[in-house]
Amino acid sequence: MKEFAERLRDLRLEKGLSQRQLAKLLNVSHVAIARWENETRIPNAEAIVMLAKFFSVTTDYLLGVTD
Repeated sequence: MKEFAERLRDLRLEKGLSQRQLAKLLNVSHVAIARWENETRIPNAEAIVMLAKFFSVTTDYLLGVTD
């Protein structure tokens, strides 16, 4: 899930958001965002879809299947 963590962090930073700001916008805990970016937790399918919609990317992109 290294690719997912890197892409999530990059997309968040491109929007100029902190982990706390992103968490608030998505109604998840900032700890969840941190764990996803630090590869200590893997988000469930619902969270992956939510992130893809928020950042206007595909789930395949987030998961590193496509570029």
